[in-house]
Amino acid sequence: MPVLIAGAGPTGLAAALLLARRGIPVRIVDKSTAPSGHSKALAVNPRTQELLEDTGVTARMLATGWDVCGLSLHRQGHEDVAVPTSPLLETGRSLLSLSQSRTESMLADALRAQGVSVERGVKLDALAQDEDGVTVGLVHPDGSVERTRAPLLYGADGAHSTVRQALGLAFPGDELPEPWQLWDLHLATPLAPDRAHLFLLPDGFLFALRVRGDLWRVMGNGARPLAALPDGTVCGDVRWRSHFHIAHRVAERAGVGRVLLGGDAAHIHSPLGARGMNLGIEDAYVFADCAADALNGRLSRLAGYAQLRHPVHRQVVRRVGALTRLMHGRPATLRELRDVLVPRLMRFGPARRQFLRVAGGLDHPVRTRG
Repeated sequence: MPVLIAGAGPTGLAAALLLARRGIPVRIVDKSTAPSGHSKALAVNPRTQELLEDTGVTARMLATGWDVCGLSLHRQGHEDVAVPTSPLLETGRSLLSLSQSRTESMLADALRAQGVSVERGVKLDALAQDEDGVTVGLVHPDGSVERTRAPLLYGADGAHSTVRQALGLAFPGDELPEPWQLWDLHLATPLAPDRAHLFLLPDGFLFALRVRGDLWRVMGNGARPLAALPDGTVCGDVRWRSHFHIAHRVAERAGVGRVLLGGDAAHIHSPLGARGMNLGIEDAYVFADCAADALNGRLSRLAGYAQLRHPVHRQVVRRVGALTRLMHGRPATLRELRDVLVPRLMRFGPARRQFLRVAGGLDHPVRTRG
């Protein structure tokens, strides 16, 4: 019986690829009929590059993306602090700008080379587990229901995870009240194209990063984020526009028995820090190691996965949540503190190094064993 993976985002694809490369039969399903053309994540951090090195995917990423050479903090219409980020600390690697859709495509290509394709339009409907395996119901595009067995089930099916809900696991946390706006649009701008840009604004903050060519991702929580772009900026065609709410949540456990969780099914947080997709791929790496051992008779490794990953999820979400609450600039008393504190921290070597460690995914070791 193949291991079953629910969800074909970066976490699920990475888990399937890492298992298939070990010679473990795997099946991956996704309820969407086609991959998303839009990208939530835009950065591949050094930790992810390291974890995927042996698959060949990292080489393709490096050939396609571009190195983010620095971070610029803007206040009152001018650049206030500039922090170099390339290479990132001791790794010799850079933070790589690459859309999530391209990352998913590369992972899917590598998975197909292992003889495994994503089964699309297939929705997990129900699950039950016993000592020997997991029974699931899969609803196919024609409405037919398949009942099948798997030795393990990995829930990588997103923030509204059917797998997590079927396990009855709570997803505690909090949500920021205001909507955030996002654009992928063409810009003619004086902003340095090889850097990420943060703007501290009177009613919030703005983030801008070039995706490729003159296409930029702009995101903010103020009333008119685009108006905060520097003088001389000309906004062109909008490729994608969205609005969303930011929440910080961690599942109460990272798995139960033979059913484990990874990616957004296990943790969600703001995009600040560039950790969402990267933390999910890290989950997949640890899962593949634990699953391989479990299938060879060491079933205690399944509980070990949950014990290893849950503290990491809590730590990362706590750090990213604190950074987001500081940066988002509300209420006014917090904004005043932010405007004084953030530039000073970015100039202070130890604080700057810690921020870079968070962005690089280097703020904790990747442990596959307790």
